[in-house]
Amino acid sequence: MGTLPEPFAGWFAARGWTPRTHQLALWKAAISGESALLIAPTGGGKTLAGFLPSLVDLHAEPREGLHTLYVSPLKALAVDIARNLMDPVREMDLPIRIETRTGDTPQNRRARQREMPPQILLTTPESLAVLLASPEAPEFFAGLRTIVVDEAHAMAGSKRGDQLALCMARLDRLAPGLRRVGLSATVAHPEALRAWLSPTARAEDVRLVLGKGGAEPVMELMLPAGHLPWGGHMGLASAPRILERIAGAGVTIVFVNTRAQAELIFAALWKINEENLPIALHHGSLQIEQRRKVEAAMAAGKLRAVVATASLDLGIDWGAVDQVIQVGAPKGVSRLLQRIGRANHRMDEPSRAVLVPANRFEVIECVAATEAVRAHELDGDPPRPGGLDVLAQHILAMACQAPFHPDELYAEVTRAGAYSTLSRRDFDDVLRFVEDGGYALQAYDRFRRLFRDSEGMVHVRDLRVARQARMNLGTIVDTPMLKVRLRGGPVLGEVEEWFASTLEPGHCFIFAGQTLRYEGIDALTMVVTRGGEGEPRVPAYAGARMPLSTSLSLRVRSILADPRRWRGLPEPVRDWLRLQRHRSELPQRDGMLIEVFPKGGRWFMVAYCFEGRLAHQTLGMLVTKRMERMGYAPMGYLGTDYVLATWSAFEPDEPERLFEEDILGEELEDWIAESSMLRRTFRNIATIAGLIEKNHPGQEKSGRQMTMNSDLIYDVLRKHEPDHILLRATRAEAAHGLTDVGRIATLLSRVQGSIRVRRLDRVSPLAVPALIEEGREWVAGGAEDALLAEAAALVDEATGGAEHFADVLAEVTEGVRVRSGVVDRPRRQDRKRRPPPRRFIRSARELAP
Repeated sequence: MGTLPEPFAGWFAARGWTPRTHQLALWKAAISGESALLIAPTGGGKTLAGFLPSLVDLHAEPREGLHTLYVSPLKALAVDIARNLMDPVREMDLPIRIETRTGDTPQNRRARQREMPPQILLTTPESLAVLLASPEAPEFFAGLRTIVVDEAHAMAGSKRGDQLALCMARLDRLAPGLRRVGLSATVAHPEALRAWLSPTARAEDVRLVLGKGGAEPVMELMLPAGHLPWGGHMGLASAPRILERIAGAGVTIVFVNTRAQAELIFAALWKINEENLPIALHHGSLQIEQRRKVEAAMAAGKLRAVVATASLDLGIDWGAVDQVIQVGAPKGVSRLLQRIGRANHRMDEPSRAVLVPANRFEVIECVAATEAVRAHELDGDPPRPGGLDVLAQHILAMACQAPFHPDELYAEVTRAGAYSTLSRRDFDDVLRFVEDGGYALQAYDRFRRLFRDSEGMVHVRDLRVARQARMNLGTIVDTPMLKVRLRGGPVLGEVEEWFASTLEPGHCFIFAGQTLRYEGIDALTMVVTRGGEGEPRVPAYAGARMPLSTSLSLRVRSILADPRRWRGLPEPVRDWLRLQRHRSELPQRDGMLIEVFPKGGRWFMVAYCFEGRLAHQTLGMLVTKRMERMGYAPMGYLGTDYVLATWSAFEPDEPERLFEEDILGEELEDWIAESSMLRRTFRNIATIAGLIEKNHPGQEKSGRQMTMNSDLIYDVLRKHEPDHILLRATRAEAAHGLTDVGRIATLLSRVQGSIRVRRLDRVSPLAVPALIEEGREWVAGGAEDALLAEAAALVDEATGGAEHFADVLAEVTEGVRVRSGVVDRPRRQDRKRRPPPRRFIRSARELAP
C-alpha cells in the first residue's frame, strides 16, 4: 500500500502503531482524487483515516483557507473529534487550525471564521446549510478539497441526510473536484449508501473500503435478582444488579431507549447508591451546558458511570469505558453494535456489553440480538428518496445565496443521491410553492418569497425574507417545548408543552436527575423548585420509543416457534413458553396466532404480529375500524413491539377477516383522511418547507400558535388546492413513514392462509404482558392498588396458580405504578433521610467545567 511520509510515519512508530490497511487505502484514494466510503469496526481508527489525507496534504502544501469540512450528526461528536484531532496536529507541529461551528458557537467566533476560515472545520448539517445560504459562501468554500461525513449511515435516509445531500451538491458547484469521504461502522446497505454519498448519485463513483473486523464483542444477559417480570419496559427491577456492575468496573455507560427511562433508571440508581459512586445523566432534553460538563467529566475520567440515551450513541471516543450496559431490549442489531462499540474503543480488544431485559419478551429479543451480532447480521432500511419539504427549504436558501436559473438548479439537485429520481414536475411545483405559496396561497403577501427577472433568473424578494429564511434553516422539528428553570436559578433543560399542560402547581416530577416541584409557567418557561411531596411523574417525549427492526422480529419469531432454540433462554422464560404451549399454542415463524378470550365483561383479541410498536399502532387503528363495520363494537386497542391487543363489547367471531390484505385499501384511506396525524405531519412538513416559521426576530411562537396556523393553512389547501405539493408530501410521509405501511403490507401478505385462531376461556401466559400494558393505559387517579391486584390475578389466572401471589405483586409493581411516567417510591417510613453524597453527580451542574 506504500509508506506514509514523515512526520506521519514517525508519529505512528513512536506510539508503537502501524497504519491500518484501511487508513492507507483512504490516503491512496485521496491521491487518486477518488471519493470513498469506509466501513470499519468501532475502534478501528476511522476518524483518523478520514482526516489523514487532509493532514498529509496540508503538511506537504501549507495554505490558508478552508481545506476540509467534517460533518457530524451530533454537536458533541464534532467537539469531541476536534479535541482528539488536536493531539496529532500538536505533536507533529503541523501548521493547521482546527475549529468547530455548530449552533452553540459564539457569534464572535462565527464572525472570525468568516474572515479567517480554519483549514479544518467541524460542523453539523444545520450549520452547513446556514453557511451555504450566505452570499459569501462561494468565496468561503472556493478552496475546499474534502468533505468528511461521519456516521454516514445515521445521516442517509433522514431529513438531515436529505439536507446534507443537497448541501454537498451545492459544494460540488462551488468547489469543483471536491472529494467526499463517508465513515461508518454499521452499514446494512453499502451500495445504497455509496449512491447517497456519490457526487454523481452512482455507487460506482465512490470507492468502497472495508476495514478488517476487530475482536468479537463479549456479551452477557443479566436478569434481576428474584422474580423475572412479565411486563413493563423500564427495567427498574434490575437497578441493584446494574449498580453492582458499575461498582465492579472502572467506567460504564448505561444505555437506555428513552429519556423518560433515563430519568427513572438514574433515580433508581441514586436511591440505592450508598457508596456515593459518581454517576451522571445525559439525554437530549438537558441543557447543553449540563451535557457538556458530563462529556468533559467522562473524558477526564471523573465518572464511574453515565446513564444515557441515543445522545451518546455515535462516535464519541472514550477509550476508558470498560463496559456498556443496555437496559431494555435494543430493538435493532445495528443500534446495539453501535452502543457496544462505545466500550473499550480499541479494535483489537473485545468490547464488553451487558444486556438487561425488562421483561420476558425482552429476554427473547435480547437473545435474538446476541445471536444476530455473532452472525454479523446488520439491519436498517436503505435510504429513501429525499423529502420535498427539505427541497423547498434548500431552494429558498440557495436564492438567499445568489440568483439561480431553475434549469441549472434542477440539474444540480438531481446530482444529489437522495434526489436523483426527482421529477421535473415535482421540482417545478416545489419551486412554485417557494415563490408564492402556490395557487391557493398566492394572494397572501407573506407567502411571496421569490421572483423571476426577465431572463428567468430567480431572486429572493428582499432582505427580510433572506433573514427569516436563515433563522429557520434546519430539518429538526421539535414537538413544542418549554424550558425548565429553577426559580432564581439556571435553566435545566426542556420538556414537551403537552406534559406541562398536565401539571398543576405543587405537582412533582423527575427531571435532570432530581425531583422538582412545578410552580407555574412564565412566558415559555416552566418555573420549578427543588423537592416536593407526592408521587413524582417523569416527562415522556413523543416519538421516543424505537421500533423493533424487521430482522430482529424474524429472529424472535424463529426462537418462539422452535423449542430446540430455547436452550439459550433462562429457565423462567422456558417455563413461560412451555405453559403457553400447554394452555394455547406458540406463534409460528411465518404465520400469525390470534387468541380470543373473555375478561371483565369484554372480549379480548391478541394477535402476535411481532412487527414493532409503530406498525401495530397503525394496524390497530385499521383493525378497530373494520371491527366497527363488522359489529364487534371495539372499545380500544394497544400495540406493543410484539402484539396487537383489542378489546370489544362483542366476541370477534371471524378474526381472520380483520387481517385481510384489503384492509390497506378503504380503511387506510378513511383513517388517513380523518386522522389528526395528517395535521401533525403537515405541520412538520410546512415548518421545514418554510411555510410556518419557528423563529421570528424578537419573538418566539408557542406550539399552540404554530398548530393553529398550520391547521388553518391545512384546511385552506385541502379545500382549494388538494393537489398542493405540501399535501402530496404529507400524504406520502404519512403513508410510508409514520404509519409503517410497508411492514404492515408485508405482514398481511406473509400470514394469509397461515392464521391460527385459538378461542380460550381465559388469558394465556403470552397475552399477560399486553393486558398489563392495557391496564396501565386506562387506569388513572388512585386506582393503582386495585390494578396491582388485577394484574396479579391475571398472572395467577394464566398460570393456574403456578406463581406465588407475592412474587407477582413484586414484578407488576413496575409495570403498573410506572404508568404515564409515574415512578414508585418507598413508603415514607421506609425512606432513609441522608444528605446527598458530595461525590455523587445528580446533575451535570455539579461538575467542574
